[in-house]
Amino acid sequence: MNKIEFESASEDVQAVYKDICTTRNVPDVNNFWKYLANEPRMLRHVWESLKDIMGPGALDPLTKELIYLAISVSNNCPYCMASHAAAARAKGASEEMINEVYAVTGLANMTNRLANAYQVPVDDQFQPPGTGGEAA
Repeated sequence: MNKIEFESASEDVQAVYKDICTTRNVPDVNNFWKYLANEPRMLRHVWESLKDIMGPGALDPLTKELIYLAISVSNNCPYCMASHAAAARAKGASEEMINEVYAVTGLANMTNRLANAYQVPVDDQFQPPGTGGEAA
């Protein structure tokens, strides 16, 4: 795959790059976007989705980055682990918080696999409200 720099990008890709730079207040897009630009439709789709989901919502920005970091660890994506750890730090995460995310993620992956291996049924008290599993 080729890294698509602004100067050699199509107008559509340049428009997305400009939006990323403006939204993030950065002089250039990072490598993720430059490689994703090999498929301009996906570049635009991912950027629009990221702006929407990672923007204002019920969760604060740091929590969203820490969740993103945990999923990146689970998916073994070094690029995403590095970029979202950096983003979490920029939003106030300490190294202790980052290390705790790693520990919780590892523990959750282990216990998830054990629950799946043993085919553990979900207890009634853990069922969402309105599904008939509420405690009396």
